[in-house]
Amino acid sequence: MIISFPERLAGLAAERPDAPAVTCGGTTITRGELELRGNRLARELTSFDVGSGDFVTIAVPNSVDWFVAYLACWKVGAIPQPVSAKLPGRELAAIVELAGSKVVIGAPDEAFEQLSDSIIHVPLGHQPGPEFSDEPLPDAVSPAWKAPTSGGSTGRPKLIVSGDPALFDTEAPPQLGARDDGCMLVPGPLYHNGPAVWSCQALLRGNHVVVLQRFDAEEVLASIERYGVDVIYLVPTMMKRILRLDDDVRLRYDLSSLRIVWHLAEPCPPWLKEAWIDWLGPERIYELYAGTEAQAATIIKGTEWLEHRGSVGRVSSGEMKICDEDGNELPVGQQGEVWMRANRDAATYRYVGADARTLEGGWESLGDMGWFDADGYLYLGDRVQDMILCGGANIYPAEVEAAINEHPAVHSCAVIGLPHEDRGNDVHAIVEADESVVSQADLLAFLAERLTKYKLPRTIEFVDEPLRDEAGKVRRADLRAQRLSTS
Repeated sequence: MIISFPERLAGLAAERPDAPAVTCGGTTITRGELELRGNRLARELTSFDVGSGDFVTIAVPNSVDWFVAYLACWKVGAIPQPVSAKLPGRELAAIVELAGSKVVIGAPDEAFEQLSDSIIHVPLGHQPGPEFSDEPLPDAVSPAWKAPTSGGSTGRPKLIVSGDPALFDTEAPPQLGARDDGCMLVPGPLYHNGPAVWSCQALLRGNHVVVLQRFDAEEVLASIERYGVDVIYLVPTMMKRILRLDDDVRLRYDLSSLRIVWHLAEPCPPWLKEAWIDWLGPERIYELYAGTEAQAATIIKGTEWLEHRGSVGRVSSGEMKICDEDGNELPVGQQGEVWMRANRDAATYRYVGADARTLEGGWESLGDMGWFDADGYLYLGDRVQDMILCGGANIYPAEVEAAINEHPAVHSCAVIGLPHEDRGNDVHAIVEADESVVSQADLLAFLAERLTKYKLPRTIEFVDEPLRDEAGKVRRADLRAQRLSTS
């Protein structure tokens, strides 16, 4: 049976009102409490003339309030449009203008001050007044259940509006490995698509969703033990930080409840994946490759990966092919651009503020490079716009970054190309590490054992701040532009 998201969550609340729905930062909200709070905020949204198909910008940090805001949007048929709670006012204003949002939930006052006076601000920690009832509302179906943002390669914001309405199939098998009444742990920021998708799908499945306010390697392990987590969402940056915990800390916790470790959102170096397979066993490790646009996806289990080392799996939904720069399909084993298309009639998404890169026949590209092997397993290179052309050679930053990240003193890194008069571009490595612990000479000697000579960084810059966010994302174009502007 197909029912709305609000009807599904109301049904779960009626069945077990005292069951935990969401835990974050030591605060737990039950299914019943989530339902009542969602009703009150939904009624307040209707008082602001928010209705079906309207965007509501949600600038709320990881918290139970984030889920209340999402549920309230669904209850009035609106589209939740998440952004970082730390966005500066100028960026927030650009996204709100693009979405045409009438209401912003969250965001600090100083950021909100740059918005139009017509925009209504529901501040962090706000509770609807007693005039807003917690009684059920008429059923509503949002035409798109989410609309995250992305700056992409242009740096200009765009909305990626889901092509799926807020409908739940009660007879469909569980998605993303979640089982009925399980427990999902999401340590990443909910304004990013992956953590939001995993959290919401788990919530709709009746799971207890445990979210960290911010990533902490040891707290991830402690939460698995404390709540009996059976599925977790990670990105490789998190996996590395967990692995680098002292053994007496990392091995202290009981992880026997854990069935599935999902990782995605950034390339996973083979050495890191192997280490996790050795630690937890290949049957627990799963990887997914897809875009927020969801035209197609690949999935690979750890057991398969051992036979296809470095692959992100076989196509599990939609279609993919590899093409050269002229749009001609390439044979097995040859690297080119990855093109995707959905195998359903309805579009999986629509852009607001951007246009898709397309080929005839409904094919679209997210700008990734890759190739298929003879068994149909996909291997990724790098983003087209991130490739470094140095002296006629193509150098992919992700490969160099994977080698740098193997060094035990390195916390994070980013590799970009900087202009060179003769070679076109030189490889420049930006490394988060203590230079008193690892010198440039030490790092270059380490890399010389892992990379061919032309891929070695010509210059290394040490920094003391993380180069990837909590979702594992790095904006190489921004890093390059910053260095070019000061050169």
